[in-house]
Amino acid sequence: MKLIAFNGSPRKDGNTHIMISHVFSVLEADGITCEEISVGGQMIRGCIACNKCIKDTGHCAIKEDKVNEWIEKMKDADAIIMASPTYFANMTSEMKALIDRSGRVCRSAGKCLARKVGAPIAVARRGGAIQVYNTLMAFFGISEMIVPMSSYWNMGYGLNKGDVNADAEAIDTMKTLGANIAFVLKALHKK
Repeated sequence: MKLIAFNGSPRKDGNTHIMISHVFSVLEADGITCEEISVGGQMIRGCIACNKCIKDTGHCAIKEDKVNEWIEKMKDADAIIMASPTYFANMTSEMKALIDRSGRVCRSAGKCLARKVGAPIAVARRGGAIQVYNTLMAFFGISEMIVPMSSYWNMGYGLNKGDVNADAEAIDTMKTLGANIAFVLKALHKK
């Protein structure tokens, strides 16, 4: 089984990465292959509403960035994490562009994300994380994905790199999320 996490933070090894790594530690201990992709800080164009993905199912017409490569990784994965820091009460613009384009392509390509496992993670200095969480959840919902929950909303708090490590509840929430993702994946892949 394979999980791919898209990190919307432009900050290398920052708080969003730390949150993802706590989920990975549980999943990898359970034999699930994990990969993290840094979306933040990349030049990613937003959807241009050309509707070419409806005719060329499975691909976005914009070829100058990595979104088509990432869509292929989504198709190949059993589970997907979308994680973002909070920028003015929402996710990063790169994460939003990825969601808009991959969501449209995947819905046009036979709903290729349906019944995959999805989980959101939000990080904030202080406020706005619930908006990020809810927007990511909306992507999983419209994509007909299965979303395992945790012991609290998947949010962590911190400003500077590593600050989120002091948020004990967030770390515990990530570990519980990892255990619940593993449980759902095993149940879905039981032979």
